[in-house]
Amino acid sequence: MGYIDSATSRRANLKFIRSAMSTPLLTREREQELARRWRQDQDEAALHELVTAYARLVAGMAVRFRNYGLPVGDLLQEGNLGLLQAAARFEPERGVRFSTYATWWVRSAMQDYILRNWSIVRTGTTSAQKALFFNLRRLRAKIEGETGAPLSEEGRSRIATDLKVPARDVESMEVRLAASDQSLNAPLGEDGDADWQDFLPDARPTPETVVMERHDAQTRAKWLRSALASLPPREEKIIRQRLLVDEPVTLEELGRGLGVSKERVRQLERRALEKLRSSLGRSFTVPEDLLSDQ
Repeated sequence: MGYIDSATSRRANLKFIRSAMSTPLLTREREQELARRWRQDQDEAALHELVTAYARLVAGMAVRFRNYGLPVGDLLQEGNLGLLQAAARFEPERGVRFSTYATWWVRSAMQDYILRNWSIVRTGTTSAQKALFFNLRRLRAKIEGETGAPLSEEGRSRIATDLKVPARDVESMEVRLAASDQSLNAPLGEDGDADWQDFLPDARPTPETVVMERHDAQTRAKWLRSALASLPPREEKIIRQRLLVDEPVTLEELGRGLGVSKERVRQLERRALEKLRSSLGRSFTVPEDLLSDQ
């Protein structure tokens, strides 16, 4: 069924392209008249004649961009949308030919579609990167020929200068254009018994590890709560506000709240930590950076 659909699509695309290329072009006066009728009176017959006459722009642009690996039918559809956008925005009183104006809209619509769908990784987020994406292959062939070899440093530098982008962007785009996205479900080998995803390592912890780590964390929290409860209230407050909050309180602030000096708070903190270490065992350690004077 997929093959039939593909063959049907190809025939439809070919029919559209042949029809577009055989439709006569309009004279300047005729396209101006049609554009005015559509713009002023919303005459759909005028719009149909105008876009039909210049559907060849869509067909030619789709053929030009077919090497990016996307369905030609989709390119034709996007180009037709661009052509309609051009017809909606065209101002005949400016004296510009509609074909010249529409070419920009058709090309822009297809390029935006390619950038959205060529890769799952977003490509060409700026105008400079967009120009690099669509011109790199042509410039590489012009500079170093169709050798298939990676660009030389001199070649990257020349392209970067021509397109006004950093050389590192040229190198990055070259790597991306060299290989398109691959499905993780793509079969390996001719028998197709295994997929690419079968060989991807899973760095996530096993269910047993998750349960053990959760149990250990709960046990440590229970020990810590018990050890803190054994401290005098003032020392417990110091430990909680110095070590067990996202934004530790400084020694000076604690001193003002407790009515003692900064140095006295430091002494109480160290004494409380020694009690905690003794209560929890020597395996319990507190990072030294938490004992700073801040």
